[in-house]
Amino acid sequence: MKIAGFDIGGANTDLAIIDFDSEGNIENIETDFAFLPMWCENDTLQEVLIDLIESICPLEDIEGVGISMTAELVDAYKTKTEGVLDVVDKSNEIFDIPLAFITLDGVKSTEDIKNDPLKAAAANWIATAPIASKIANDCIFVDTGSTTTDIIPVKNGHECAKGRSDMERLATGELVYTGTLRTNLCAFLDKVPLQKNGETKYYRVGSELFAETADIYMVLDLIGADDYVCNTNDGAGKSKEECARRIARVLCADLEMLTMEDIKQLAENIHQSQIKQVAEAIGEVSERENINTIVVTGLGKDIIDRPAAESLGLNVKSMDEFLTDQQCVVAPAVGTAILTEEFLKNS
Repeated sequence: MKIAGFDIGGANTDLAIIDFDSEGNIENIETDFAFLPMWCENDTLQEVLIDLIESICPLEDIEGVGISMTAELVDAYKTKTEGVLDVVDKSNEIFDIPLAFITLDGVKSTEDIKNDPLKAAAANWIATAPIASKIANDCIFVDTGSTTTDIIPVKNGHECAKGRSDMERLATGELVYTGTLRTNLCAFLDKVPLQKNGETKYYRVGSELFAETADIYMVLDLIGADDYVCNTNDGAGKSKEECARRIARVLCADLEMLTMEDIKQLAENIHQSQIKQVAEAIGEVSERENINTIVVTGLGKDIIDRPAAESLGLNVKSMDEFLTDQQCVVAPAVGTAILTEEFLKNS
């Protein structure tokens, strides 16, 4: 059986197609993703879903489709309910094969979702928990993607998050709205140190939409051009010089005022600030749940999550013990396909 698992986010739509044998064992996983800003291009969702599948195999080879989502939060929708139902309706229109959705209560049918749409809102982390449990039965999995960081406790192989909605998880430390690519630097910076001429000064930042975290990690060689899939804030390119120019603006400066060495120093200090931001939340969940093993995944697993957990003295494992690095980037899509296969087999 060949199952397609989609994770439809506000900015990126991820796909994992998994081949299962007759016993439900995984024979092969292939993945892909597309930058799709749902706040302004949600009308192209159907085209993107089909194109993603056909980038891997013919659509007719797919025997079932599973969908998780976080796109319902984008401001193209007045409410989350409207967003969930738009994704459900668009998906239902293009797939005439079994279709299932990841919810806070497990995998549900289209009819179930229409009766209780909010159960599917921001539930993609539910799909990642079973993968984390294959690595450690008791752990906290930390998944930093382009935009957000999930910090989800798992005990006895099952997620046990205290918060269920995004809003609740923002209060429990289980969601930090910070990511590897799309986060405005001023969202987690107040002041940033810079040493020039042997003197260190702390500079308050210009709170404009100048640079994003992708610019930092390009300058530091922690991501490549293929990873920088989102738009730039100034509409310019993604070279190191263009990234540096955007970073300079955060200090209301430019590349005539700051050298590339200054920019790298700034980038390193900003990187450490984001690590501390994530470490604070990991520490909160770890202390509350008395769990000392962290399983990291997502694009930011080694850039942000591992150093954050290690700074707290926690035991760190990586989801690449079960998935490849490429598959870790779309872990919720992989989990969605796995849970969908189980749901369809038992339906």
